[in-house]
Amino acid sequence: MEAKAEARYIRISPQKARLVVDLIRGKQAGAALTTLRATNKRIAPAVEKVLQSAIANAQNLSEDVDVDRLYVSSAYVNEGPRMKRLRPAPMGRAFRYQRRLAHIVIHVAEKEAAEKEA
Repeated sequence: MEAKAEARYIRISPQKARLVVDLIRGKQAGAALTTLRATNKRIAPAVEKVLQSAIANAQNLSEDVDVDRLYVSSAYVNEGPRMKRLRPAPMGRAFRYQRRLAHIVIHVAEKEAAEKEA
């Protein structure tokens, strides 16, 4: 049983978001939430919200799911569209820069009983 949650068009560069998402990949859901609460990055609360949504989606899919056995089966950050902006420059010129957006996807799954015993 696997559930997914996704946050799209988050206003942060994907490279910075991947630093936080890499911390929780493969961890138990409870331990991942604890890690995100202790992480001192601006994107950490948004990733925590997506993880909580994935856990809630797992509970909605099946009522007999054990939340204590959920783990982050996959978590990744994709690049969203870029917003092109202009910054004033000397002598009436303009410099272009890009504001990057990210799509955060987290999958949670329930560990099998055989995996738990081993």
